Amino acid sequence: MYTRLAEGRYLASEHTQGPWDPATQHMGPVTALIVHELARTAPRPGLEPSRLVVDVFAPVPVAELEIATDVARDGKRVQCLTASVSSGGREYARASAWRIREADTPATPVPGPPAPVPPRSDEHARSWLGSGFGYGKALDWRFVTGGPMELGPATVWGRLTIPLVEGEEMTPLERLAVFADSGNGVSFAVDFATHVFVNVDLTISLFRSPEGEWICLDAETVIGPSGRGLTRSTLYDESGQVGTATQTLFVAPR
Repeated sequence: MYTRLAEGRYLASEHTQGPWDPATQHMGPVTALIVHELARTAPRPGLEPSRLVVDVFAPVPVAELEIATDVARDGKRVQCLTASVSSGGREYARASAWRIREADTPATPVPGPPAPVPPRSDEHARSWLGSGFGYGKALDWRFVTGGPMELGPATVWGRLTIPLVEGEEMTPLERLAVFADSGNGVSFAVDFATHVFVNVDLTISLFRSPEGEWICLDAETVIGPSGRGLTRSTLYDESGQVGTATQTLFVAPR
């Protein structure tokens, strides 16, 4: 999806393309790239990423990106980081992230995945997810309920099939981040052909670290009466629930 040009600078490939415009990126890859850069910022053993908020100021172009990170609040038990995504001198997104110290706590029971990863569907592989925009083709999509062009809630497993950054190892957290922004795209509540429903933000909250390649979204979108919507996704890996993702939507006729 990206080639590193220098420290904090990347070139986006066609695999980052979103569904609205081939010249702009899906925010999933951008979010995962933010996670990739934040992992290199003031790392400290025993502090684990627990929350990420990304505010989107404008569609991110498929172009050269610069990501600047900083430490907003440093401490022994919690740490807050920030990141800014720019291209051509313009800021397109800004993020904040919390790391929380690891400690032994009495874990409460949580649900397992809604269903195992299902076999690949030829029907879905031929859909716009498999044959359309770059991001759609870069993931292996496995729907449990719903479908690529079906209105309503959806439960879907996803796995990125190409590297996030050329020549660099991808972490389970980056795999989760690249997929978590797809909730509104798989559970849309208005017709894709007649409306846009673009998220202006993404909030990922985790109570444990994800594991493995596969991430599951159990997503539902609601649309209000005045041009706004909300998508809520429960996030799973193959061992069970790991957290949630929410997206605030701008909704309008095409």
